[in-house]
Amino acid sequence: MRRICIYCGSSPGARPEYAAAARHCGATLAARGVTVVYGGGNVGLMGILADAALAAGGEVIGVIPHRMMARELGHERVTQLITVDSMHARKQKMAEPADAFIALPGGIGTLEELFEVFTWLQLDLHHKPVGLLNVAGFYDRLVDFLAHLRAERFLKPEHFETLVVEDNVERLLDRFARFNHPPTGKWADKKPGAGGG
Repeated sequence: MRRICIYCGSSPGARPEYAAAARHCGATLAARGVTVVYGGGNVGLMGILADAALAAGGEVIGVIPHRMMARELGHERVTQLITVDSMHARKQKMAEPADAFIALPGGIGTLEELFEVFTWLQLDLHHKPVGLLNVAGFYDRLVDFLAHLRAERFLKPEHFETLVVEDNVERLLDRFARFNHPPTGKWADKKPGAGGG
């Protein structure tokens, strides 16, 4: 994998473990020769991630809307900082070059980005691995809720299983390397005109 898109918070969060994980993630990706693609910010976990990858000699591509640059939130020391017109354009520009996606702890923006690419995987719009770095159990309740969706038949078991969840970035990356998601999209078992929900 050459490039991995990282979603994470613009806040450092309440626990020191979150910052430590972002720092370790950035350094680990750099050590493996993986370019970090992220939201371009210089604050919170985003800034920590980028700084760590750069300090370890890695490449970092940031993508940020013009409006956020105007607020001086852009990280101007990254390898490449791309400015775009909107949040929608930002997400697309981050996703296109990525070979995989990882969500570190973050807020509703991180969740929105995660669920978009997870939905795209479910719909066969890409076959790239999507993972949660479950630092200090941060995503435990989210994984439980996804299991609830599966139990209530709003999420197929095979799609639930495609989300890679680990509390260690090395194990997460190792599982990404073995990821082989067949084209079994949400509508694979539906005949044209059969409907479904």
